[in-house]
Amino acid sequence: MSRVCELTGKRAMVGNNVSHALNRTKRKFNANLVKKRFYIPEEDKWITLKVSTSALKTINKIGISAALKEAKSKGFLK
Repeated sequence: MSRVCELTGKRAMVGNNVSHALNRTKRKFNANLVKKRFYIPEEDKWITLKVSTSALKTINKIGISAALKEAKSKGFLK
């Protein structure tokens, strides 16, 4: 499984570790992902999604149904 948020499409970024002597080595900034189960009352079922913590805040604000609808319109969810 790749480290990609299923609702927002957030994924790992590439950057540099910079030492005190300004030596630069490549590193990866992974997305803060959690595996979470959500209940969808319209379909009367549970789904499991791998979402970023910022997507969790969005779900708490607008609801899971609206978040799924938005993700489908942006093409992140089938």
